[in-house]
Amino acid sequence: MSVLVDTSIWVDYFRGGKDSTDLDALIDENQVVVNDLILAELVPFLQLKKQAKVITLLQVIQRLPLEIDWEEIIDFQVKCLNRGANGIGIPDLIMTQNAKRHRCKIYSLDKHFRLLQNVLHVKLFKN
Repeated sequence: MSVLVDTSIWVDYFRGGKDSTDLDALIDENQVVVNDLILAELVPFLQLKKQAKVITLLQVIQRLPLEIDWEEIIDFQVKCLNRGANGIGIPDLIMTQNAKRHRCKIYSLDKHFRLLQNVLHVKLFKN
């Protein structure tokens, strides 16, 4: 199963953090996928840091197409609010929709995804 790797994991990984140690194995097993939302968060910072090689490597990772269904995003938000999961951002809902649509797990340090796992049944790489 593919794993959609969130920005928080990439940032931890680039900094040599301990919370992204599984990423190397996922890369080796060719299970990592990204989308344009994740790249839009990562690439500008990497450009400022003049990390052209890293940008090139990120751009060859399989990219899931973002086909945003805004009605479904609204439905997701209503479900979250009804379950008391307040403060879930639209980007997290878009990531959830993207992962569910492509039957991927999400690998993230963002605690919102744990809430989304309970409310919207998104699959997480690590619980």
